[in-house]
Amino acid sequence: VPGMLFAAGHAKNDIPSVLNAYQAQNPGLSISYARELGIDLKLIRAAGDRVEEALQKAGDRIPREKTLLMVVGRGASDPDANSNVAKVTRMLWEGLGLGWAETSYSGVTFPLVEPGLEHAAKLGYKRIIVFPYFLFTGVLVKRIFHYTDIVAAKHPEIEFVKASYLNDHPLVLDAFAERVEEIRNGVNNMNCQLCKYREQFLGFENEVGLRQESHHHHVEGIGTGLAGATENPGVSSDPHEHAPEHDHNHEHIHEHEHEHEHHPYPHADHPLGPNTLEENSGKSGAE
Repeated sequence: VPGMLFAAGHAKNDIPSVLNAYQAQNPGLSISYARELGIDLKLIRAAGDRVEEALQKAGDRIPREKTLLMVVGRGASDPDANSNVAKVTRMLWEGLGLGWAETSYSGVTFPLVEPGLEHAAKLGYKRIIVFPYFLFTGVLVKRIFHYTDIVAAKHPEIEFVKASYLNDHPLVLDAFAERVEEIRNGVNNMNCQLCKYREQFLGFENEVGLRQESHHHHVEGIGTGLAGATENPGVSSDPHEHAPEHDHNHEHIHEHEHEHEHHPYPHADHPLGPNTLEENSGKSGAE
């Protein structure tokens, strides 16, 4: 069961490739692969509870209609996964009756957290709730709150409130249990309707039909810093298809060396995008 909110490169490529290689090396072993958590009303309710907790802790001095919600997603090179974060934002905004809502991302795509919050601060709301739509804490959630502090210091007239990530909310655990039941019942198919490898997604047309390669070194021994992850040369590179019962039908052969990189994100140079993280990191080092 992938502990991932949305299906992007790791859920679509890396994990299935590792599982298939492992199954091929162990005759008689059957591996079933669940779908990602995805857009699920259980998770929306859990997210709503986290935002409500932040609202209650902040008090009712500022009404909801004067409150802006900033939902921060992980960010991926997969536009379908990124759009799902925006859908979560809309469902929370409408469900909670807040004044406004915006979406930003911790990396890879745009807008990043700091420019996203700077934009939000110009919209005239008296309170901004920053909600990391993440399962767990770690480097990225800490980075999100770090940028929140930076923007808050520039705008003392606005109250910035940090909401908790999803964590072990009972409805999150229920969603994981449901994915296991889907495997047992044979209904764990991933939704491939908007997959950039199968359809001509606007701006990603050149990725249709690309060979899907497993970036094993990102999966086993993940690194979240700007420098990337450490490679794991001990992983097999046997030819394979996707994992059994993962009905994604992107056949490929993994027979390359481990010097490859992710397919470049087409908008990395966007002024609110991922390359600005490296630029800002360099400036901080120089200072």
